[in-house]
Amino acid sequence: MPNNLAIGSQGVQQLALKPAASQSSSGPAVNDTQSFGSYLENALNQVAAQEQQSKEMSNKFILGEVNVDEAMISSQQALLSLQLTTQVRNKVIEAYQEIMRTQI
Repeated sequence: MPNNLAIGSQGVQQLALKPAASQSSSGPAVNDTQSFGSYLENALNQVAAQEQQSKEMSNKFILGEVNVDEAMISSQQALLSLQLTTQVRNKVIEAYQEIMRTQI
């Protein structure tokens, strides 16, 4: 069972922001923006995949194919991923609102 918990923490760590590639002194390059956008898209796809896996595990549990602990771990992984995604979204919105309030 501890192995399953380690997998869950790795799933959440995969969603953590990784440092961006080195930037030139003139500012971020176009490739950095595209890679950040693709990173966000990949992170959202991972969350969706975990949600789908959780549904499949729940269905397998109902059919008696998996144990309750496996189904619960899968469900909790999906829940944590969704909560992390929601918190990141909230922080991005707060940052945007703060920038919009800043006077020039």
